[in-house]
Formats: sequence, C-alpha cells, structure tokens
Amino acid sequence: MASGAQVRRQVLGLDGLRGLAALYVVLFHCWLYTFPGYPDSSAPPWLDMLMFGRLAVVFFLVLSGFSLAISPARHGWRSDGVAQFLRRRAWRILPPYWAALAMSLIISWFVVPASHFGEPTGASIAVYGLVAQDMFAAPTPNGAFWSIGVEAELYLLFPLLLFVRRRWNATILAACVTLPVIAGVLMAADASPVEGDNWLAPHLAPVFVAGMVGAGVVVASDRVQRLPWGWFAVLAAIPVLVLGVVQGSVWTVDHYFGIDLAIAPAMTMLLAAVATGRPAILVRFLTARPIHSLGSFSYSLYLIHLPLVMAVIRRVAPHFVSSGLPTFWFTLTLALPVSVLAAWLFSQIFEMPFKRNRSWKSMIATSRSQWSGRSATDLRRPYEGNSGQN
Repeated sequence: MASGAQVRRQVLGLDGLRGLAALYVVLFHCWLYTFPGYPDSSAPPWLDMLMFGRLAVVFFLVLSGFSLAISPARHGWRSDGVAQFLRRRAWRILPPYWAALAMSLIISWFVVPASHFGEPTGASIAVYGLVAQDMFAAPTPNGAFWSIGVEAELYLLFPLLLFVRRRWNATILAACVTLPVIAGVLMAADASPVEGDNWLAPHLAPVFVAGMVGAGVVVASDRVQRLPWGWFAVLAAIPVLVLGVVQGSVWTVDHYFGIDLAIAPAMTMLLAAVATGRPAILVRFLTARPIHSLGSFSYSLYLIHLPLVMAVIRRVAPHFVSSGLPTFWFTLTLALPVSVLAAWLFSQIFEMPFKRNRSWKSMIATSRSQWSGRSATDLRRPYEGNSGQN
C-alpha cells in the first residue's frame, strides 16, 4: 500500500500530465486550422511535431483508465458499486460539458461554424446533449467533443472491465478488447478513422484498458516498482513517433488504430513511472505549481478552447495578418493565452464546484458557509477600520 505522500504525489503528477496533454491539443488545433489540407497539411515540415493531436487524446483515455483503476487496484479490483461510480462520473463530467456545449452552440451559430459540415441543428443539441455523438451523427458544435462521447461509453463499460480483471487477469482483459481491433485493422488496412466518425469506442477501448492494467503498478512488489518505467516509456515511444514523422500525417491518419495500439504501452509505462515517483526530476516538474495548476482545469481547457481558437483564426486574424505562418504565430500569441485564461475562469464556475463537492446539498451548504463567512467579515470591517483610524 502506498503511503500518504506517495498517493499525493501520484495525483499531482497525473494532473500535471493531464494539463500538458490538454495544452498540446490546443497547439495541435492552432496548427490544424491555420494550415489547410489536413491530413496533407500545408504547414512547414518543422511544425510536424504538432501533428499528433489524436495521440494526445489517446493519452487522455489511457490516463483516464489508469486514474479510475488506482482505487479498485488497491481493493482487489473492486469498486464502490456500479451506481455510485456512474453517479460520480456524471457529477464530475457532465456539468462542465453541458456548459461548454451551450457556449459552443452560441459561438458556432453567431461567430464561426464549428466545421465545414454546417451549423449545429436541433439534432446536434439532442445528440450532443445526451453525449451520444459516438453513436449518432449530427453537425458538431465543437470538434473536440468526439472524445467525450467515447469516454462516456468507456465509463459505462468500466464496471464490466473491472469484473473481467478481477475474475480472470490483466492478460485476459487486454486480449478481450485488443484482439478484435487487431483483426479489424488487418481486414481494413485502408480505413481512415478520423475524429467525427461514429463507433470509435470499441477501437479505443484497448488504450483505456492499457491504463487500467498499468494501474496495477501501485500494488505491485517493490522490485516491479523500482523498474525504470520512464526509460521503458521513452524506448517504446520513439519508434512510433519517428515512424509517424517519417511517414507523414497522411499515413498517420490512415493507420490511426494501429498507432493507437502501438503507442499505448509507452503511455502506460509513463504513467507507471509517475506513479512510482521515478525519475524524481519528472515528478518534480509535473508537480511544479504552474504545471499542476494547468492540470487542475485541463478538462475545461479541452472543452472550450477549440471555438476560441477557430474564432481567432477565421474572424480576427484575417484583419491583421496574412494566411499561413503569420496567422499561426498570431493565433499562438492571442488564442493560446485567451484559451488558458478563459478555461480557468470557466472552471471556477462550472468545474471546480463539482470537484470540491459530491452533491447539490454539499455544494449549497458550502456556498452558504462561504457567504456567511464573507458577510461576517464585511460586518466587522467598518468597526475595525474606524478603530484603526481612531
């Protein structure tokens, strides 16, 4: 069992990774919408390092599986119950998502369309409001929302995945979700699964499960925890990333599912490295205040950044700079800090209250307590001020 300090380090380190992944997604979208033609991007080759936005989302799924499985791993791969788990996930995920959906609809209708498929419709409100975008097609109000639908489906599967892990073992669990995807990749090598396609959850379930399996490191023996997981992650990731850069974005998009499977072990080993506190320099970096703070509102950043980035690229930048690289630098200079600041403000209203409280009753009680404290302080201030002056 990990000590209290170890548990705290794990949570903070994972938050830092989550924040960096969200920031990379923002950079990816600045690159994606500045240079037309994706996947055959017109961007300068030296910006190819920004083409892996899909892999950042895959990392979110691996990290989600890992984070959710830590507590069950410490309790014999058992959870607090299906209903309790789903209620907590809905409480945590849905309020900021619905708020971001409303914001995205307004921006898409009145500022800039979210995609070239047309403005959102009533069907969009129904499909995205029910988080059913991975099952039903509708014009999107926010191109980043595709992964939220996938994650919601994986949450519904999580209790079943836990049961398989508890009843049998990690190998059986991984095989159950991975072998069908491998078979599909082999039979449809020319498939090009891009964001916006439906039924991506079955194909992305293996990366979520990879994170779940990796969570076993928190209850592994000291010998296993002392392994150089960070270096293992680097060695496993380099071939996949180099292959993507050498082959280019077109090839990468055409082989997404295979690349997802290939990169998931490296991502899992990176999480194992952070969970075991090695290397220490990495953990210190991830727990540094700016990185940890970014991670604390990374979900909000992911939810709302894309409409802001697109508004800058398509509505603001044309009035000041030419297209191409000047627009890219302009977007980084304006959209990146605006997105981060807006996400922080958004999180204070629509995310943090649901992270700090487990129910409406708790939230109302907290609000009343804070308001009562402020009121008492305000009542004391005039007297204290006069006393000081006297």
